Amino acid sequence: MHTNTNAPKEQLVYADILFYGCWTGLALMGITYLLYVSGIMEPYVSMKLITQYWSMPVNEYLTANNVPTGWGWISLLGKGDFLNFLGIALLAGLTIVGFVYLSIVYFKQKDFKFAIISLLEVLTLCLAASGIIGGGAH
Repeated sequence: MHTNTNAPKEQLVYADILFYGCWTGLALMGITYLLYVSGIMEPYVSMKLITQYWSMPVNEYLTANNVPTGWGWISLLGKGDFLNFLGIALLAGLTIVGFVYLSIVYFKQKDFKFAIISLLEVLTLCLAASGIIGGGAH
C-alpha cells in the first residue's frame, strides 16, 4: 500500500493505525446508529420524547433525564442512544494507540528522545481524557 515513500516504517504503521482505525470507527458509528434508529436496541431517552429535550440547555437535559456525565456513559452501553459513543471513543483513542506503538518502537530502537516524547504524549492524552483536570470537556 505504501509505495514511493521515504517515511520510516514506524510512521507508516502509525498512519495505518489512524487510517484503518478511522474507517473502523466510522463503520461502528454507522452500525450502532442503525441499531438505535431501527429500534433494535431500546434507547435510554425515548425517541418520542427526545424532541422535547432538544431546546434545553445541556445541564437541564442531563438532569431531566438522569444522564451521567464524564465516563458515566459506559454504564449505559446497553442502550441504543449510548452505544453510538463506542465509535466516537474509538476515534478519539486512535492517537493514543498510535503513540503507544511509536513509544514501543522507539524504545526498542534506543531512540530515547522520541520514545520519551511519544510516551509523554500518551500520558498527556490519557490525563486529558480521564477528566481529572476538569477542563470542562465532559
